[in-house]
Amino acid sequence: MQSFQIGSNEKDQRFDKYLKKLLQKAPGSFIYKMLRKKNITLNGKKADGSEKLKQGDEVKLFLSDETIQKFSKGAPDVSACYPYTPLEVIYEDKDILAINKPVGMLSQKAGSGDISANEYIIGYLLKEQELTEQDLLTFRPSVCNRLDRNTSGLLVAGKSLRGLQDMAKQLNSRLVEKYYRCFVKGKAQGAQALEGWLSKDGESNQVTLSRQESPGSKYIKITYVPVEHYRLGEQGVATLLEVQLITGRSHQIRVQLAAAGHPVIGDQKYGDRAANEWFARKLHVRSQLLHAYRMKFPDGKELIAPLNGEFQRVIRSLEKHNVPS
Repeated sequence: MQSFQIGSNEKDQRFDKYLKKLLQKAPGSFIYKMLRKKNITLNGKKADGSEKLKQGDEVKLFLSDETIQKFSKGAPDVSACYPYTPLEVIYEDKDILAINKPVGMLSQKAGSGDISANEYIIGYLLKEQELTEQDLLTFRPSVCNRLDRNTSGLLVAGKSLRGLQDMAKQLNSRLVEKYYRCFVKGKAQGAQALEGWLSKDGESNQVTLSRQESPGSKYIKITYVPVEHYRLGEQGVATLLEVQLITGRSHQIRVQLAAAGHPVIGDQKYGDRAANEWFARKLHVRSQLLHAYRMKFPDGKELIAPLNGEFQRVIRSLEKHNVPS
């Protein structure tokens, strides 16, 4: 026999839905049969699976350990699946966690063998004892927004079911204002709005921009304001921009800025080869200088992720001055 207590992440769902998470490999017919025979009980009583769970409810499985192991996905090997690595935590409460994702870290798995920010966040919560191995049988914290592997900055995760659902709702309804910082080639002047239609090639993971809608394309828009200009010798001028995402599509900042004549420095897919080579040779830039810098929430809260080390080093290395208009 094994006993489970319903926590805040499991409450308010149907009992049978919870059991199907707990015993993921069991057919539904087996679960309902065990309920009828009282081999699975809720608060010591017979249940039919339609009950809505409350926090503190007790679930008992009067099944052999072998049967439970057979039908359960089982607790993961924590050290292998959720390794601990130090994270730069920007904000944390009981429902959400915001980190400053480094360049090179995936937001979510791209393949079964990957370790992404998702896994590192779970590893962090396990180490901080805000999550147990048993919790992972029915709920797993997850990131709510996504950043490309080579984009650093603010990544927000739901620690609880409530946090995950609330944050996803705010992000999907575009209630959260998202701002990026990036270095671009050329002298970008004044506030600008860029819009168009984006099409994606799934095989090459590359997008193309058009000024007119086409079958399968999606509308995209960003705005930007220059923060500072920098003289680059033979490469002319580079601009530090703050970009606001109006829509959220894969690669849209990089492809829209490139089309506007201001490609992101270090961007190997849509960037300018000569500018990238200059920054690599002179300033040892090894990644794209694009950073998810801040988020503004409807309740007035604002989160800011400091620029990564390479970004800050480039700023310190360049001679700053006012470039004539």
